[in-house]
Amino acid sequence: MNEARFTRRDLLKGAGAALASGALPVSGLRAGGAQPAAAAPDAARERRMRWWHAAKFGMFIHWGLYSVHGRHEWAMEDEAIPILEYEAFARQFKPKPRAAREWARLAKAAGMKYMVMTTKHHEGFCHFTTSTTDYCSPKQGPGRDLVQEYVEAAREQGLRVGFYYSLMDWHHPDGARSEKDEAARQRFVPYIHQHVRELMSQYGKIDVLWYDVSWPLTKEGWESEKMNRMVFELQPEIIVNDRNGLQGDFSTPEQHISAEAGGRAWEACMTLNDSWGYQAADDNWKSAKTVIRNLISCARQGGNYLLNIGPMPDGSIPEESVRILREVGEWMQRNGEAIYRSGLTQPEDSDYSSFTRNGNILYQHVYFWPGTTVAVCGLQTKVMSVRLFASNREVRFQQDPYRLLLTGLPERAPDSPVTTIAIECESQPTQNSQFVRRQKPRAGVNITPA
Repeated sequence: MNEARFTRRDLLKGAGAALASGALPVSGLRAGGAQPAAAAPDAARERRMRWWHAAKFGMFIHWGLYSVHGRHEWAMEDEAIPILEYEAFARQFKPKPRAAREWARLAKAAGMKYMVMTTKHHEGFCHFTTSTTDYCSPKQGPGRDLVQEYVEAAREQGLRVGFYYSLMDWHHPDGARSEKDEAARQRFVPYIHQHVRELMSQYGKIDVLWYDVSWPLTKEGWESEKMNRMVFELQPEIIVNDRNGLQGDFSTPEQHISAEAGGRAWEACMTLNDSWGYQAADDNWKSAKTVIRNLISCARQGGNYLLNIGPMPDGSIPEESVRILREVGEWMQRNGEAIYRSGLTQPEDSDYSSFTRNGNILYQHVYFWPGTTVAVCGLQTKVMSVRLFASNREVRFQQDPYRLLLTGLPERAPDSPVTTIAIECESQPTQNSQFVRRQKPRAGVNITPA
């Protein structure tokens, strides 16, 4: 670890090492601890998560005092900003009324089905009404409950509502001290539990609770089983992630796509540029094509894609974020069925495309259009018909045991930024490229002895 810069990733590694169960990930806490005492049986969990599996695509929102500073959500720690100096941002933070309406409208236009907003990030500032502190939006610059506005905006657009909540707290005097001081821990943990209680009881039905960073305590120190028990008592249908030291309902690979083994639910969370919160100078934006490819990759492996925006201090969404997500949304309007209705897909990526599947229909998503022919190697299932998905235009094809060859296609890609081809098969499509490598006839090849 670079001691001069204690990053989020470094901290998560250290916190994972401290967990009794031994957390695994590079960039998030995926502890393999016991289920919370209040966890429901698998059948009940499947029922609770049915909407989430169907949703596939969600919006993450990182917004806080760091947005006023405009230099990354970790600036308070990375720049060692003194508490009193940082608190000035709370008085300067004056977002426009109901800014969350813009977020919700954009999420819906992009084809997203749920939202997860930061209710308290590591900086310790609460966007909600709380009895615990004056360091909250109703009593500082905003002068109102920003979580309430967000909940109302999401529901207006028919989107599911998720709350992000960071257990780590850089503002509370016991936030770091509690690691080695039991008296501090006994003061700090009830403070955190009270926040969770308020979030679960003040805003009606909540669909997702997304914990983050459990440093500096273990699951025992946080009393995580007790915390989750309270959550499920207040919100019986909620789903909860894995970052309070317990297994939770789903795993959370961060900034990379990594499917869980054994059918466990997972959700890749990623940024649109290189920052979670608003950073004015960060111009390293993902293209709409990259976003769509990531979404396809998550869907084909049975996961969800939670894509972040970092609103500006007044709540406005950066122009590039709007442009990218609107382009993604236009593609989803034409091709969304191939994402939302997809299940685990065995055919692998090709050199220029990837796949999703719905029953016996294989969707080939071509992101590097090769011209008038497209091929699939080693498809083990008989093909019945092929069509361009967005236009429903029929495509000619030839099939032998080694190759499915699509012919007569346009020279230029008929859809942008990714063209989807629907391949209807006789049975569930599978692929065996090793069969092709080993069994494809090499007739006519003349091998001259050395």
